[in-house]
Amino acid sequence: MDICSVPVPERSSSTKKNRGASGSAKSTPAASKTPQAITIAVSSRTLFNMADERAIYESDGLECYVKYQQDHENEPLKKGLAFSLMKALETVNCRLHELYPGSEELFDIVLMTNNHAQVGVRLINSINHYGLSIERFCMTGGTSPINYLKAYNTNLYLSSDPVKVAKALSEGIAAATMYHLDKDAQLSEQQLRVAFDGDSFVQQENCEKNMKSYALSDLARDHERKPASQGPLVGFLEALGKLQRKFYAKNERMDCPIRVYLIIAKGGSAAGLKALKTIRAWGLDVDEAFILSGLPKTSLLDKIRPHIYFDEQTLQPSSTATVTQHKTR
Repeated sequence: MDICSVPVPERSSSTKKNRGASGSAKSTPAASKTPQAITIAVSSRTLFNMADERAIYESDGLECYVKYQQDHENEPLKKGLAFSLMKALETVNCRLHELYPGSEELFDIVLMTNNHAQVGVRLINSINHYGLSIERFCMTGGTSPINYLKAYNTNLYLSSDPVKVAKALSEGIAAATMYHLDKDAQLSEQQLRVAFDGDSFVQQENCEKNMKSYALSDLARDHERKPASQGPLVGFLEALGKLQRKFYAKNERMDCPIRVYLIIAKGGSAAGLKALKTIRAWGLDVDEAFILSGLPKTSLLDKIRPHIYFDEQTLQPSSTATVTQHKTR
């Protein structure tokens, strides 16, 4: 799937000012429901480890699965792959509320699941048990939740199911498959870390421009070169950059809870320079850049430990959505 060819929903650059009491560092602010929010939809099996429950469904069927969930609805589910990511997102929201009371530019989390509503009682109880600030839910009772992503104004969809991720991408929504590069790695809950492969990012941008040049008029080509016309991945990173700059404006650059990494694995200095200039032209803000010139990325990624890593397979041009998509730690 050529993710860079998918348009990004436009967002207002203005932030409604509503100065009130500053949010406490110990309390997580309520999820924002404004157009300025960055909405991340996460699947229940990504937020929680539901392997045991899934085994019951596969061996005994749906009714036994639902009954088990109801019988154990007061027992919290185990933490899943996306748990540290959710805590990091909440840290960003808390810090933003401290610096900008009433700010509407926040992360907004939606729990997206094809579970039935009766199972939702255990999901909500588990969320409350861990103190997560999730107030928006989509429980589709066995049907695909992908059909509802746009209704929730989703900017990024996270799932453990690569088929669902591929479907979301085909619908024009940035999506990521969750997995652990190192299952023993402890990811930060105090800083959101996003890394992406600069080689593929710039390569795909060039590929898209070349393909479009055969079909578009000069006027249309000029329009397509604008940053706002880039794909959902760029839109997501641009939104991150806006939040970063809110911290920079308060002299919090060195203590910013959002950090973006650029990794140039295959190319040398020329590729690195091109990637940095391209990203800067889009208004994105990369904190750390690594030009490896052929060195392996594994050790670097183990050091960075990103929550989200958009790898080299993410932006390969294809007529159909590939199963391997963005990967999240």
